Amino acid sequence: MKKEGYYSSGEFAKLGQITKKTIRYYDEHNILKPSYVNESGARFYTEQDFAKLQQILMLKYLGFSLDDIREMTIRATEPHALENSLKLQLQLVRDRMEQLELVEKAICDTAEELAEHRTVNWSKMLTLTKLTGMEKSMKTQYQNASNIAARISLHRDYAVNPQGWFPWIYECCGIKPGMRVLELGCGDGSFWQQNIEKLPKRLQIILTDNSDGMVREARRALGSVDTRFWFQVADGQQLPYEDASFDLVVANHVLFYYEDLKKAVEEAARVLKPEGVLVCSTYGEKHMQEISRMVSEFDERIRLEKEKLYERFGKQNGAEILRKQFAEVSWFEYEDYLMVTEPEALISYVLSCHGNQNQYILNRYNEFQTFVKKKTARGFRITKEAGVFVARKKAERGSGR
Repeated sequence: MKKEGYYSSGEFAKLGQITKKTIRYYDEHNILKPSYVNESGARFYTEQDFAKLQQILMLKYLGFSLDDIREMTIRATEPHALENSLKLQLQLVRDRMEQLELVEKAICDTAEELAEHRTVNWSKMLTLTKLTGMEKSMKTQYQNASNIAARISLHRDYAVNPQGWFPWIYECCGIKPGMRVLELGCGDGSFWQQNIEKLPKRLQIILTDNSDGMVREARRALGSVDTRFWFQVADGQQLPYEDASFDLVVANHVLFYYEDLKKAVEEAARVLKPEGVLVCSTYGEKHMQEISRMVSEFDERIRLEKEKLYERFGKQNGAEILRKQFAEVSWFEYEDYLMVTEPEALISYVLSCHGNQNQYILNRYNEFQTFVKKKTARGFRITKEAGVFVARKKAERGSGR
């Protein structure tokens, strides 16, 4: 018997303009399970399932594998996850449009030169080959942006400190009119978006990231409306800027990702003017420790990080690393903790981590969801141990200061 508000598999397939065979395949491979199965084994789907199907089909269109899609859509029917997903899909569609415009231009230019000169411009052909191979970087961008959104949401919605993380870091930067500022690992530009009203009118800010996708997102968010911002794909281990050319360098939770940390710190010091300042955030060994304990209780094999990033550059050892290049180094801690009362954001955070958790959670997702619901029923307190190092470069000799 069919339940009210449910679609049969045939109706659902017709609604989604796909075959019943595809629906069965998605079911068998745990990509899209029915919301209800009756006593005779008939499968039924809801409008929430249709929202997940939309996401699956869009990601498939954008070039993701079904294994990627299964992992990326596990939380698709949760309202906040669906909202984030739609935003990220829109970003990817815009990226695809920009990519296709570049491909169109490269094809037209190559064809025009071939018609005029009867020879092929191999440099343009190479450019065309690179453009048509951008799918991998787009996939990485989507996954990174999705993970960042999950982390930001948890801190934004459940932090006890009424002053947000980005506004607090801004106060630590001491930005003044006329400054030239460089950000390493800018992501989508969220730091500047949240502090845009505080910025002096006379200012130059160069946002860099080693991901061209992230730089595009930052440019979309800030570049078209504010001429104070400049954007460039750049590696913090080899910055394309002259010595002593910036008053301030900002590196928010990024230094510990560099393979050559020593070189990244040296580069930050090199591009700073005498008495210029590096503001770099990181965290300590107690940060979010309750989440690690929680997932270990669910399955002791789970590790949320491939390596402990704070051991590379963290609260406990950061000052020693920075003092090799900077005259003054001070640590300022952000006083805060999380009190999580709903399971969805916590689950999203866990699945966004860089460890092996998906290997042990995806096939037991409903069980893990029930487990986290019990943990958050009376509020789940999470320690935060994060802050910034403010490191000042030496003054020039003979300056009298």
